[in-house]
Amino acid sequence: MQEGGNDKEISRIVTMNYRDVNEIIEQGEGFTVEFKRRISSPEKIARTIISFANTKGGIILFGVDDDGSIVGVESEKSEIELIEVAGKDFIDPPIMPEIDIVPFNGRDVIVCHIQESKIKPHYFLGEQDRTDGENTRVYIRVNDKTMMASKEVVKILKNENPDAPPLKVAIGDNEKRLFRYLDEHERITVREFGRLVNISDRRASRILVGLVRAGVIRIHTHEKTEYFTLAFGDIDEKII
Repeated sequence: MQEGGNDKEISRIVTMNYRDVNEIIEQGEGFTVEFKRRISSPEKIARTIISFANTKGGIILFGVDDDGSIVGVESEKSEIELIEVAGKDFIDPPIMPEIDIVPFNGRDVIVCHIQESKIKPHYFLGEQDRTDGENTRVYIRVNDKTMMASKEVVKILKNENPDAPPLKVAIGDNEKRLFRYLDEHERITVREFGRLVNISDRRASRILVGLVRAGVIRIHTHEKTEYFTLAFGDIDEKII
């Protein structure tokens, strides 16, 4: 993935053939794969690109219907231009995916490769949801869907670096009560933790995010309500 200013251009690569694309289609849409019949607007594709870059990366196939049937793109040039507009004008920092064009019996499928970013989070610059703050402009991948990130996820993304060592944290009474609760109940939400130790949701969120950054607990986003679990069995091995 290329990241930078508006002078960047989409990189054209030739690494995939129709067998590779068929294999992806047979596996179906999922956490790292999405099918698009066409690009209806750069805003919509920008959200999907952001979600992959903010999560674990992925591939978008243009010219493939939801059921996996290959319809091809009408204009390879115009579709690639829309991807470029999405990456430059609707994403901050910009994302320039790598592109494959794979022919299928006279029909072209565009394969858009998005790598996991090292400068998370990426923000959507289109029309904003006005119900909340900056997290309404950040998207992540949840199962096979592009979803708006929570405040907790945005905080974690801001401090995420794949090469950084785990953060060590000091454990106080609130954290110890959290661990005891998780030993018995396995999961907890921000609100439940705040009520458990009688603190505000904001402070509860800050503590939980710090523990996620330290690798002590995990955040789970695949359900309607996010929750946290212990990351390992022996809590004493990871804390000071």
